Amino acid sequence: MSETNEIKLCRNSFTSANTMGELILEAAGEGIFGIDCNGVTIFANPAAASMTGWSIEELTGKKSHDMLHHTKPDGSTFHACDCPIHAAFKDGSVHYVDDEIFWRKDGSHFLVEYTSTPVKKDGELLGAVVVFNDITERKREQEEIRKIYNENQLILQSAGEGVYGLCCEGKTTFVNPAAAKMLGYEVEELKGQPMHSLLHHTHADGTEYPNKECPIYAAFKDGSVHHVDDEVFWRKDGSSFPVEYTSTPIKQDGKLLGAVVVFNDISKRKLAEKELQRAYEEVEKMKQRLEAENTYLQEEIRTKHNFKEIVGQSCAIKQVLNQIELVAPTMANVLIIGESGTGKELIARAIHDRSERSDRPLIRVNCAAIPHELFESEFFGHVRGSFTGAIKNRTGRFELADGGTIFLDEVGEIPIDLQSKLLRVLQEGQFERVGDETTRTVDVRIIAATNRDLRKEVEKGNFREDLYFRLNVFPVEAVPLRDRLDDIPLLAEHFIEIICNRINREIPKLTNANVKQLQTYAWGGNIRELQNVIERAIIVGKGNRLVFNLPKDKKEHIEAVQGTVSSTDSELPYNEIERLARDKVNIMSALTYTKGKISGAEGAAEMLGIKPTTLASRMKSLGIDKRDI
Repeated sequence: MSETNEIKLCRNSFTSANTMGELILEAAGEGIFGIDCNGVTIFANPAAASMTGWSIEELTGKKSHDMLHHTKPDGSTFHACDCPIHAAFKDGSVHYVDDEIFWRKDGSHFLVEYTSTPVKKDGELLGAVVVFNDITERKREQEEIRKIYNENQLILQSAGEGVYGLCCEGKTTFVNPAAAKMLGYEVEELKGQPMHSLLHHTHADGTEYPNKECPIYAAFKDGSVHHVDDEVFWRKDGSSFPVEYTSTPIKQDGKLLGAVVVFNDISKRKLAEKELQRAYEEVEKMKQRLEAENTYLQEEIRTKHNFKEIVGQSCAIKQVLNQIELVAPTMANVLIIGESGTGKELIARAIHDRSERSDRPLIRVNCAAIPHELFESEFFGHVRGSFTGAIKNRTGRFELADGGTIFLDEVGEIPIDLQSKLLRVLQEGQFERVGDETTRTVDVRIIAATNRDLRKEVEKGNFREDLYFRLNVFPVEAVPLRDRLDDIPLLAEHFIEIICNRINREIPKLTNANVKQLQTYAWGGNIRELQNVIERAIIVGKGNRLVFNLPKDKKEHIEAVQGTVSSTDSELPYNEIERLARDKVNIMSALTYTKGKISGAEGAAEMLGIKPTTLASRMKSLGIDKRDI
């Protein structure tokens, strides 16, 4: 058969299709062209022309390989003898290819997927039909998918979290190395296994954990994400560990396919949480204690001490200071005995400040100011609701003083029924808060003070003898002011400076007359009364002058004077002449000291403690002329 006849035969074979076939070719989205056994294009549809950039007329009658398929993706020549398209009408087989390119008219190319199907008639090969698609976009998407897959595989392999997948039957579809390592299995041992029965079969307390209650399974049943952090997973060796996991459902086209579980061993975190909780409780305890201490210290600030050190140089006060130095470094309990206002608290503070507990506060309790029903709460604290008005937990004074010193002022006022509990703290260092069964332990040094004779109180049955002996380990006597008159000038100067600084007054001069007046008073209120008298004199004083308006209890005053007058050489009383002579010498001494000044501040009358008119009258009767001074 000649070439012309062969072409005509093929064309007639291809064009013998009915009208419906032509319409299909026209409408097809894939590129379609037919070639004869010489590789010449017999027909092409519009999609083929559109994708290649040629017109149908330009394609028809030309060798398609030379126009579309002459070069490989790497740029090397693609011979027709090697072309799978041509192979179809040579070997009579269908050839599918998805890794080559077609070239466009403009010189550009695109990735192509094609199928070359042989055309036969009566067993004779007439050519081939090629159906192709531009798969550039699809290949790009596949490459992206491949990259994502590889990245996900890398993430799964590298992830520190355990990750595994489950199908809807609860069997494992994949497991990453971290999951296998945490569970003590090999990856292959876990694949295809029912994971719940392997690692989630039992609660932390040992009770059975049915899979129908498992939140992991719930994810592929209800389609929700389930997060849990209070369960355990079991290892291959039978041990367990606290776990936090998230079970996320896998869906495709709205259908639940399974779940992905991401989990972590949170043993360290749980341990840290426990430590943190313990630390928080300790901080809360310290906070309550500091709040209580702050409240106490605020009270102390409001009743600020008038002086930090004990002032005085008399033999009596030196003896007290010597006792303080002896007992302060020890752990011995101290009982300070003395009248009101003698500075018992100051002695207690001096002992504490010189002890090894000085870095902790000295907690002061005024036992005389506590209502009977609140003694136990004040000493030992209470818990909320333990009695009417107990709206929150309260730390007692003994707990506040833990590691430090507690000063029980007016200890003789403690009710007899509470003294046994106080004795227990002294003996064992233990107590319970009111309304609480927890026994608390404290390390406290006790300094007690009283103005009572506790020995007599013991005899009367008002004070426990065993408690008295426990407190009276080292007694210290606070000396009354009348027994340390030599310290009055120092005390007066000290108080004047402190009070004037506090009320912003100019410091007045303390005269000898002032000192003598103060030393001739009985001071029933001791140092506290001295301080009050000086403060009153500063407030009402004018200019630089101090006037002390002391109480006029003549009997008490005379007794005080008698204690300060030096004894005479003779035990015989003065006669009138001798008395007048001594008065004259005394007045002249006063006038000499004041340089003849009789009245006013620092005058002779003030020094002698009499009125100026009285002094003038006595001077006249004794024949004293101030001009002779």
